[in-house]
Amino acid sequence: MPEAKVNGITIYYEDHGETQARPLLLITGVGTQMTRYPQAFVDKLTARGYRVIKMDNRDIGLSQKFTEAGIPDFQAAIAAKAEGRKADLPYQLSDMAADCAALLDHLGIEKAHVCGFSMGGMIAQLVAIEHPEKTLSLISIMSNTGNPAIPGGTPEARAALTTPRPDATTDREGFIASSVNTARAIGSPAWPQPEALIRENIERDLDRSYHPTGFARQYAAILATYDRRPALQKLTLPATVIHGIQDPLVPVEGGRDTAANVPGATLIEIEGMGHNIPPEIYDRLIDGIETATLKADATAG
Repeated sequence: MPEAKVNGITIYYEDHGETQARPLLLITGVGTQMTRYPQAFVDKLTARGYRVIKMDNRDIGLSQKFTEAGIPDFQAAIAAKAEGRKADLPYQLSDMAADCAALLDHLGIEKAHVCGFSMGGMIAQLVAIEHPEKTLSLISIMSNTGNPAIPGGTPEARAALTTPRPDATTDREGFIASSVNTARAIGSPAWPQPEALIRENIERDLDRSYHPTGFARQYAAILATYDRRPALQKLTLPATVIHGIQDPLVPVEGGRDTAANVPGATLIEIEGMGHNIPPEIYDRLIDGIETATLKADATAG
């Protein structure tokens, strides 16, 4: 198993493509495993000349779990942020960004293009902010800056994400059905995925790793993270921001705000895209990724 002992914990990762190709780190969203970047997507990236590293974030998938930390106090995390204090949590998003930088070190990669979606976009931003020596370019997908003035998701989308699901160990079918409903609630209206495919992906992830408390701790880290706008405004690297216009969970205003706060960032809005990455837009996303990576390559050259 490709595991790395980094930043004091164990991170599971996969390394695809030629070793000398352009390194691209892919970071996933809250409670999701690295399988959310399907092999077909990775294959398209490696065909374009990337070395693709994808990883399970801490506390999810096959990476180290923090079960002993229990369920965090969400309201206390929100209050701490509002008061400018560091929340008392088992880890912060900054710790997850440090995991990413340490994994690159472990792999002997001096710098990488860093890409993340949703929470992964927040982590990618923090890699660029807190570990600039490791970052060639930034690609932030369906994410935001932590700006409290940006509107939140629709009540239906937020409920779909945060409503407790049946325990998969005692009600597997109930868990799958609830997860299908969530996928439907936040998915892309222009490209609805067949239910059979949604179920197949849910069952794959469920069989790979079932760890619902990891979602809670990662979500608390999101609630507690700082407003990144002042730090983003100081970045000097190429950046692309990609967002679905119909995203019901992280509204497109979040992407617009991100692009507005990263100097020179390219904003790509996709009509019909929600809070997922359907196969129909793989090529468009990769084109967007390349708007940042090619600029970085040209600058380095």
